[in-house]
Amino acid sequence: MTRIAVIGGGRIGEALISGLLQANHAVRDLVVAESHQKRAEELAAEYSVRVTDTADAAEGADVIVIAVKPADVESALTEVSKVDLDGEREQMLVSLVAGVPTGYYETRLPAGFPVVRVMPNTPMLVGEGVSVLAPGRHVKPAHLETVRGVLGSVGKVVTVRESQIDAVTAVSGSGPAYFFLVAEAMVDAGVAMGLTRATATELVVQTMVGAGAMLDRSGESATELRAAVTSPGGTTAAAVRELESNGLRRAFFDALEAAKDRSAELGASSE
Repeated sequence: MTRIAVIGGGRIGEALISGLLQANHAVRDLVVAESHQKRAEELAAEYSVRVTDTADAAEGADVIVIAVKPADVESALTEVSKVDLDGEREQMLVSLVAGVPTGYYETRLPAGFPVVRVMPNTPMLVGEGVSVLAPGRHVKPAHLETVRGVLGSVGKVVTVRESQIDAVTAVSGSGPAYFFLVAEAMVDAGVAMGLTRATATELVVQTMVGAGAMLDRSGESATELRAAVTSPGGTTAAAVRELESNGLRRAFFDALEAAKDRSAELGASSE
């Protein structure tokens, strides 16, 4: 049984709260810290959870989840540090904050305190996220297993070295925005060709859902699935030729590289 404190009731914090409750996760107690009174009242009413201040939420928690904005991490840690923290009893801190390395937390918490850095993404709001774990220096296998169990309630969980987190940020952390942009462009193209926006949206959304499901379940690679739909001389071949000639692949390479570099800059500025 695990007591979890979620520090921060924004979109990502709420997604975790919702996922834990819907999955009937083995939580002895789930408590939330949210400084904005109106938001705190909304969370308490929606999820029937206790919403309090940061120090009170962290007191006695087995897993302290930091889900605030990067600018608010320092003040959150100041409050967390007011309570009796003990890494020897498997207590740990889990950070869902972009750009803040485990070393930042480790130097501000008691010596040897376990910290797991996580790069989530927004589909966790609908239980389809991917959370990528990067363990800090003092994390044991038991800590990782606990975190995997907690985050598995809102999607899939992957573990990497912290040195790979910037690349993860570029691929999955920022990734949903790329798909939303593609969907937006496809809907606009459909409208330009005479479809209603509602019809174009329905077609694009279900096509993306179906394509994602095929990638997930078919056992075939994206290259194999794309080739299977691309008949020689057909409509898909004509479309793919235009996308390639307009630099789609290079654009994605450059975009993900830019996201990776920006993630590294944010991490360096918080050290």
